[in-house]
Amino acid sequence: MIITQVHIHVLPEHVDAFLVATLDNARNSVQEPGVIRFDVLRQADDPTRFSLMEIYRDAQAPVAHKETAHYARWRDTVAPMMASPRTSVRYEAEFVPTSSTE
Repeated sequence: MIITQVHIHVLPEHVDAFLVATLDNARNSVQEPGVIRFDVLRQADDPTRFSLMEIYRDAQAPVAHKETAHYARWRDTVAPMMASPRTSVRYEAEFVPTSSTE
């Protein structure tokens, strides 16, 4: 499994539009065969900060994800909404409940 957490800081005036675009991307992403989970999280104490928790079946799945039309649409739509460039961190799974991988 490949796990990536993306950290995003959105300009306050774009939060609603960012969320619409991001939820569209997430709904399409979970339809991809290589995507196990695609969670959209908003920071509780700062509504302009978001995190995407992306869990992929294998190393090819994130590559395939970035080749989809919905990812390209999301990337291009939200780029001007960012307060700062998004960052990401890759993780290796040490424990994932069985129900998350089936």
